[in-house]
Amino acid sequence: MAGATNSRILVTGALGQIGTELVEALRALHGADAVVASDVRDIPDHPCVVGGPYRHLSVIDADAFDEVVTEESIGTVYHLAAILSATGEKNPELCERINVGGTVTVLEAARKHGLRVYAPSSIAVFGPDAPKHAPQVCPLNPTTMYGKTKVTGERLAMNYWKQYGVDVRGIRYPGLISYKAPAGGGTTDYAVDIFHAALENGHYDCFVRSDTRLPMMYMEDAIRATIALMDAPVDSIGDARGGYNLSGCSFTAAEIADAVAARVPEFTCDFKPDVRQEYADSWPDSVDDSAAKQDWGWKAEYDLDALCDAMISGLQSSSI
Repeated sequence: MAGATNSRILVTGALGQIGTELVEALRALHGADAVVASDVRDIPDHPCVVGGPYRHLSVIDADAFDEVVTEESIGTVYHLAAILSATGEKNPELCERINVGGTVTVLEAARKHGLRVYAPSSIAVFGPDAPKHAPQVCPLNPTTMYGKTKVTGERLAMNYWKQYGVDVRGIRYPGLISYKAPAGGGTTDYAVDIFHAALENGHYDCFVRSDTRLPMMYMEDAIRATIALMDAPVDSIGDARGGYNLSGCSFTAAEIADAVAARVPEFTCDFKPDVRQEYADSWPDSVDDSAAKQDWGWKAEYDLDALCDAMISGLQSSSI
């Protein structure tokens, strides 16, 4: 890895929705032994545990984190450990402790050991005052604790780059859709849950309104973008390094329900908004990702139809 004396990769939060697929992709690229998965949970039969090196690790334990970095010869950290939006609102103190405290742990280790860091952000950084088509640069006034922690993370990334030369990069992930791992307690989980419900019992009660439109992305695009951003030359990364806008496809809850119904005979969906509707209403309908396209050549491959085909095919295959 450029700029690092050690070459192995550490992934925190590896047993989560993103981590499961990112570890798989990184191991395919670099070899299983080169990628150390870590999480605060122990799931012995998880693919990330059985498929290569694994360390039980809490990101708020700075001493243990330093030990793992040293013992495993880590040069790059993909820092995915976090409390997500819906879960974070139920326990805001834990959300801040993990999301901000954990990021500080990683960045301090990066400063001391010369690590490169990937630290993702989220569309949750936007608040109700952001334009519905959110530009890369605009006021960030989120109403959720999760969003506030991600704004702090973006600012920390820029501070550590400017003050210490730590090469930190991140993406403002939209809602992520995958069949390989369960969703992790986010506001956009309905766009994952709907596929499981359709195939299991033919009906879904959606927790947002039918006209709720949010930026979404198929996980394969998100993983490809994550690796592409970290592989880009350092001099190509601009002022958005703490959180590049990333666009996949935006659609309403009704549009995804209709797309599922077109593929699953007799599927029905009712819309029963709960508190998560408030979080969704505070976020933009879509984002402008021209900075990512310009700086490191980003381009999404999956639209709503391709996403639905992949989800249903993947879930049907995995249930056989």
